[in-house]
Amino acid sequence: MMKKIVVTAAAGVSMVLASGVAAEAAPHRSYAWEMNSTPTTSRLRGLAAVNSHIAWASGSQGKILRTVDAGHTWQSVGPAGVDALQFRDIEAFDARNAVALSIGPGQDSRVYVTSDAGKTWTKSFQNADENAFYDCVAFGDRQHGLAMSDPVDGTFRIISTSDGGRSWAVVDPAGMPAALPGEGGFAASGTCLVARGDDYWMATGGAEFARVFHSTDQGRTWTVANTPLRSIPSAGIFSVAFRTATEGIAIGGDFAEPNRAGQLLAVTHDGGATWTEVTDTAPKGYRSGAVWTGEEYIAVGPTGSDYSFDGITWKAFDAGSFDAVSTADGQYTWASGEQGRAARLVVRH
Repeated sequence: MMKKIVVTAAAGVSMVLASGVAAEAAPHRSYAWEMNSTPTTSRLRGLAAVNSHIAWASGSQGKILRTVDAGHTWQSVGPAGVDALQFRDIEAFDARNAVALSIGPGQDSRVYVTSDAGKTWTKSFQNADENAFYDCVAFGDRQHGLAMSDPVDGTFRIISTSDGGRSWAVVDPAGMPAALPGEGGFAASGTCLVARGDDYWMATGGAEFARVFHSTDQGRTWTVANTPLRSIPSAGIFSVAFRTATEGIAIGGDFAEPNRAGQLLAVTHDGGATWTEVTDTAPKGYRSGAVWTGEEYIAVGPTGSDYSFDGITWKAFDAGSFDAVSTADGQYTWASGEQGRAARLVVRH
């Protein structure tokens, strides 16, 4: 399944204020990305916002970055000797504690944890099954989390932790519906698996249908629903975001045709049991990441960023490339992407 995107970046990068496409969210309100300078050209597909000053990012070439001063400076804090790994997802709880997931076949899929701001890392999980390929990790609280792999023996494989990522166990697959032929997750932004407390949602593509799986018991049992989104090996749902336990969006598109519009956004009003496509008012191209900030949805992709208050009517506000987006405390939103790009969202009233 051609869905794991690998980018080799050129050396040297400097960041300035992002040029944006102005758009009004409401009277006297506008959105823009304030760009940060980072010490890497790695593609940063993993992102975890903690608050207005603290964020972690992860990506290709084994890179993990951390800022504690609102993005003015970023430090490289990843494990030593793992330059070949791609850290496609990271979850952070504060300035010292984080969990990072590397993706890939077999032993390349790993989980590392730190409790001292990245000074030291412990490898708490390494995949031993050559048929598994882990895509995303999510936490419902500081202790309980799940990571998802593409299907093994006909079902998606889930591992769980109850100690903040320090140990992991494979979840019994008996509670997981069967996968479709060719179905998998997209390790593009760390948001193909998301959580709200005991609720987890998992997004897929590549098969006959793009689907959303939902668990209300921390991953022990799951239901699954088809969506109307386009689904081929390069297309499906790349991200899900929920404003409540019932109201949410599924967004994606086709990474091989990033400017292709249509069949890339759907909304749910029943927790993911049913999905309705949004057509004319949806973003106009592939979006790899989305988040509910507490006031609006923000979606990002290689062709731009958009916002929406209701998940239905969207407006573009920036034309730059980002892969991942994350929010903290319901008000501090960050984005990251290719060539070491990182930014904070500025909302002007």
